[in-house]
Amino acid sequence: MKHIVQLTIIFGLTLIGLLISNLIGQAIPGSIISMLLLALLLISGTIKSKHILDSGNFLLRHMTLFFIPSCVAIIDQFHLLEGHVAAFIVICVVSTLLTFTTTALTVKLILALQRGRKTE
Repeated sequence: MKHIVQLTIIFGLTLIGLLISNLIGQAIPGSIISMLLLALLLISGTIKSKHILDSGNFLLRHMTLFFIPSCVAIIDQFHLLEGHVAAFIVICVVSTLLTFTTTALTVKLILALQRGRKTE
């Protein structure tokens, strides 16, 4: 039962984010809005991390499964990539490096902020 409640929270926020995205004309993806909503609810204490911890960890452990539809779609539409494979690979490498860098800097900033709070 606990997992159903946790998944309901996570998927409910996802749905709310998608609805907000559709209302504002999809200028911002629903997944980004959902993550911001979750972050705000966690920061404000409305939702505690224990409320989503088990299901969140499960989803993170099995995250690779969520990439299967994207990979299948790329393979299915490969004819659109023909002649542009090199550009596609460069885009993938550059976006991956930017994601790694942004994530590392964000984690570094959050750790510094947490250390600052502990010393106060």
